[in-house]
Order: sequence, then C-alpha cells, then structure tokens
Amino acid sequence: MAKFKNKYRIESNRLQNWDYSNNGRYFITIVTNNRTNWFGKITNKIMYLSDFGKIVKTEWLKSFEIRNELFLDTYVIMPNHLHAIVTLNNVDDIIVGTDNIAIETDNMYVSNMDGTSVETNGRSSLPSQSSQPSQPSQSSQPSQS
Repeated sequence: MAKFKNKYRIESNRLQNWDYSNNGRYFITIVTNNRTNWFGKITNKIMYLSDFGKIVKTEWLKSFEIRNELFLDTYVIMPNHLHAIVTLNNVDDIIVGTDNIAIETDNMYVSNMDGTSVETNGRSSLPSQSSQPSQPSQSSQPSQS
C-alpha cells in the first residue's frame, strides 16, 4: 500500500484515464477532516443540522444556482459527510435525462432537489422531478473547481 507523508493511504477510486470534466452523472462524497461530526447529529433516525451543517446545505445548494453546467439530482447530509448525485452538462443543447435514483442508506433522510426529504429504510427509489434536470438560474459567474 502506498504512503503519503509517511502514512498509509487508500489508492484513488477514480477511474484511470477518465476526464472528470466530461458530461455525465457523478456520485460525490465530501468528508469532514478526521470524520468529525461538524454537520449535525442523528436522533431517532432524524438528521438535525448544526449551524455549520446549515451553512454547508445553503452553500451546497448555491453551487447549482451559480454553475449552469451542474444539476443536482439528490443529496444527503450526514453528521460527518455529504453524499450527492450530480449531473454535469457542459453543452447547453445536450441534456442528460434523469431516471429514478436508488439510494442505499441506513434509515437516513435523503433530500430531493426541491428540498423535500424522504425517509429511507435500506433501499429507497426517489422519483425524478421530470425527464430532464431542472435548469438552475442563469449566472454569468464561471465555475471554480
């Protein structure tokens, strides 16, 4: 196993030779440093966002308002990480359609694009809002990766 700064680390799960700026659907996970529960806590199967978690949610959703090429299919914020499925569409006249999305979770709440939550019990199929992702508001701000 490879080391970085004299510590063992997991090899990248990224597909070799894939250009991640290509159009398509991507499953994203963002994890807090040291897996610290900054985003909130789960009580009785309900995720309660902390103040920091509320900021994360607001800024996450704002990303899709200012980046015309990104579409949010679904996301879930957990105490120490965020999972999301996003569609990247760099060409205005080619839209990647959305189908029902199945999410594997452990009794969590999953948020749809419209902000509604769906309680999951193992496997949940989230219906799409339409056959195409909804276009976020137009913005002249370029994306910054």
